Amino acid sequence: MAETTAQKTAPQGKPPATNKLGLTLADYRGLPSTLCDGCGHDAITSQIIKAFWELSIEPHDVVKLSGIGCSSKTPAYFLNRSHGFNSVHGRMPSIATGTNMANKNLILLGVSGDGDSASIGLGQFGHMIRRNLPVIYIIENNGVYGLTKGQFSATSDRGSTLKDGTINQLTAIDLCGLAI
Repeated sequence: MAETTAQKTAPQGKPPATNKLGLTLADYRGLPSTLCDGCGHDAITSQIIKAFWELSIEPHDVVKLSGIGCSSKTPAYFLNRSHGFNSVHGRMPSIATGTNMANKNLILLGVSGDGDSASIGLGQFGHMIRRNLPVIYIIENNGVYGLTKGQFSATSDRGSTLKDGTINQLTAIDLCGLAI
């Protein structure tokens, strides 16, 4: 079949940009997100994708680790060709420590929520800091247990109010302050 004039003159699509490894942003993406619109976790995911692409880090050199909660879904949405492990609630720092002991050449990227790190995992978080574990540790802190529909977390601001009118009487745990 002969090409039409329109087919001959149609502009060719610009190839996607590549980094120093020859990889595109698509090579750093994961599965489509199933998180609620507006929760903020997807914005964090997009910046992780962008940072690892710009730094030309091979996805297979990364281990994504998470605990429980909405944040535990996040690692599925980036670096599809990396390693990953979803641990039990609050125990991601121990899994990260074991991973580092097994292979010090891997880049550890932990994604945790405020419930996972500031509640059941607070002791693990503190000991990980004390050991100075070489991990990128992202806490998706929204001050609420989102997966279970909105209870206060340990990082909720004192005086904040739930939809049912309940007022938080407790002082928030400052995870960044603890880390420093």
